[in-house]
Amino acid sequence: MALRLLYLIVLRVFGWTALLARSQASKDAEILVLRHQLAVLRRQLAAPRPSWADRAILSALARLLPRNRRLHLFVTPRTLLRWHATLVKRRWTYPKRGPGRPPIRPTIQALVLRLAAENPGWGYRRIAGQIAGLGRKVSPATVWAILKRAGLDPTPRRSDPTWTQFLKAQASGIMTCDFFSVETIMLRRLYCFAVVEHATRRVHILGVTANPTTAWVAQQARNLILDLGDRAGDFRFLIRDQDSKFIALFDEVFTTEGHPRGAHRTQAPQMNAITERWVGSVRRKLLDRILIMNERHLRTVLAEYETYFNTHRPHRTLNHASPLQALPDPIDADIKVTRQDRLGGLLHEYTQVA
Repeated sequence: MALRLLYLIVLRVFGWTALLARSQASKDAEILVLRHQLAVLRRQLAAPRPSWADRAILSALARLLPRNRRLHLFVTPRTLLRWHATLVKRRWTYPKRGPGRPPIRPTIQALVLRLAAENPGWGYRRIAGQIAGLGRKVSPATVWAILKRAGLDPTPRRSDPTWTQFLKAQASGIMTCDFFSVETIMLRRLYCFAVVEHATRRVHILGVTANPTTAWVAQQARNLILDLGDRAGDFRFLIRDQDSKFIALFDEVFTTEGHPRGAHRTQAPQMNAITERWVGSVRRKLLDRILIMNERHLRTVLAEYETYFNTHRPHRTLNHASPLQALPDPIDADIKVTRQDRLGGLLHEYTQVA
């Protein structure tokens, strides 16, 4: 801003220096023309809007004019005094706060909502105390107002965990199981029995049969315990539905060995959502895109998909890792990738070339 004013002053000085070489008659004629132009412009322009640089120049040069010639300017001495008063006001006037309480900082609001979401059992007084322990003084009434504007209920209504929160807290000790059916090319229905480890998303396809009898289901439970080995004791719950195939004998296989018990609940469709989602995935990615010939063919196809799902397919819950394969270390060099096809190209596995 100061450089701009200096630039305008230099231009004016050089312009006035050039006037010294002109004759008095020429300058008088130019003054008359300029006065007439100003008279024409005043009739067309109601209220000129000079910039701050124009005001500074006019204020400085107005002192050099005779008193009677100052009346012909489009600014009056009162205008110059008002400009000066405005500058003084801007220099010494401090910003004033409006009436009422000061607004709540966005960081405090975000912190209150975060603490309420991560701790459903905390009330507004507990949240205010936690924030005070972090070095910020917030009134409990302010916390209550923030929660109310966000549409959050009081503590007793927020303390009950949802199915998602319960399953995440118990994920390391939960397995889910379910049956799903497949129609062969000859319209024969086959039943597949699969178990999913809730924490790692690892899938165990236990068997395929056309007649899932009680003895067959119990034997698959025994096979699962043998496959888990020492890890069987880590699981406490086996979530299943109320299918008639899961009778008392199925649960006894686990309880007699001190292993997980079957748990079920009526009218809770999201209770077994992990297995249902896996069934939907195997149908979309595989079974809806291939014709199954017989029981042996289905076992082979599902075994290939089980290997692909457990060792290669990325999972968002696992931070895009696979249940049995961790993410590789990031590298800065160029990546060379090779592709391996499974099941005739239905599934693609991409690996980095060493």
